[in-house]
Amino acid sequence: MKPQITSLKPTKIWKNFNDLTKIPRPSKSEQKAVDFINDFGKKLGFETVKDNIGNTVIRKPATAGMEGKKTVIFQSHLDMVPQKNVDKEHDFKKDPIQAYVDGDWVTADGTTLGADNGIGVAVIMSVLESVDIEHGPVEALFTIDEETGLTGASSLKPEMLKGDILLNLDSEDEGELYIGCAGGINAHVTFSYGAEKIPDNHIPYQVSVGGFKGGHSGLDIHLGRGNAIIILIRLLWRATFKCNVRLSDVNGGSLRNAIPREAFATIVVPKEKEDEFLKFIKGYESMLKEEYRTIEPDFSIKAEKTGMPEGIIDDETTKKIISAIYTCPNGVIRMSRDMEDLVETSSNLAVVKTDFKKVKVECLLRSSLDSAKEDLANRIQSLFELASAEVMFEGEYPGWKPDLDSEILDVAKNVYNNKFGSIPHIKAVHAGLECGIIGGIYPNLDMISMGPTIRGAHSPDEKVLIESVSKFWEYLIEILKNIPDK
Repeated sequence: MKPQITSLKPTKIWKNFNDLTKIPRPSKSEQKAVDFINDFGKKLGFETVKDNIGNTVIRKPATAGMEGKKTVIFQSHLDMVPQKNVDKEHDFKKDPIQAYVDGDWVTADGTTLGADNGIGVAVIMSVLESVDIEHGPVEALFTIDEETGLTGASSLKPEMLKGDILLNLDSEDEGELYIGCAGGINAHVTFSYGAEKIPDNHIPYQVSVGGFKGGHSGLDIHLGRGNAIIILIRLLWRATFKCNVRLSDVNGGSLRNAIPREAFATIVVPKEKEDEFLKFIKGYESMLKEEYRTIEPDFSIKAEKTGMPEGIIDDETTKKIISAIYTCPNGVIRMSRDMEDLVETSSNLAVVKTDFKKVKVECLLRSSLDSAKEDLANRIQSLFELASAEVMFEGEYPGWKPDLDSEILDVAKNVYNNKFGSIPHIKAVHAGLECGIIGGIYPNLDMISMGPTIRGAHSPDEKVLIESVSKFWEYLIEILKNIPDK
């Protein structure tokens, strides 16, 4: 019999995390989690403050003899990324996550686990309810809607926090301390098209590309995993010339910060080209299987007959849609010149959807350099405007500039070395941590980001290493004992 999550140690953390898995909390629908954390703070008898959008601060006084320490702000976000396998029945707004112990890891059945950032939330809850650890004054900040725009952190008011040091618990490698992150901006592209009647003697097919690993569009972008939308468009580009297929709709991806795992297109094929088309699909899959054999061994490409669509996209717009998406920058654009193995600039072609005579495309652009981010946005705008599409940008957020002279960084390094006999790795992350935004609102905060080991974030493969949670807890307790005086 597999162990229960609540039997794992530290017991208080896993109990709190297990409670969170029962609360539906996808981004922009995390109100139940907001209510849960507010009730938690009030039941403990601590000052609990919620702002007008749901960000919550819980304040815990210092333990005896620690009143003179600087105030530590613990920070995590309440929302989670809602991703599931295509064959999994799950409503993220209603259903609890089916988490379970799988060897050395905790994972979920066919969905994202929500360890990003639920483990951070559970750790903060454990600090708040603990009666046997030493610490100075503590503020616990729980933000909303981190995953779809960092809107919670962006809405913080200067009077919300009073602390001196911020410990963000949203990193995913135990033994690493993060001191910088990338900024980002969302690109929204819209093609408008005229619908045409389907020519006679055409056969309707649905082409599906799926089984890719997906993953976090920042943390995993350097791994070279397949982007299902790019693979599908690549196939369609060739099929339109080789087999004269016509496009009715194209859809793929669901979140701007997740690498697309599946994509679908409804097409019609001239009857006289049907056999050639099916042979082409089979050959194309074999070719790509060889191309991706070391990184994506489980993907598939299928072409199945379907119901006749009402119409097809006009030929001129079809060519522009396919050519522009095919050419759109995707993946790593440039590596950092200052920090080894750090992605500087990237683009994730995240979503394509067909709706009411429009095809919409979404990309998430990231960079640790504002100038490089702007340049990439200009390139994407130029490309799609040449293809007669409308382009707009929104949701821009700043990066977080590393501070190697940080006082809390020195404390964290020394504590780790004294406790575990090694210096933690100091890194910046190619993702949008809330530290960048919070630091803009509270410029005097001393900040680092850390956390236990999580793999497969933003995908149904998400899992958290059990041993790392225990080690991280021990580490955090020791840091609290060594916070500098005011």
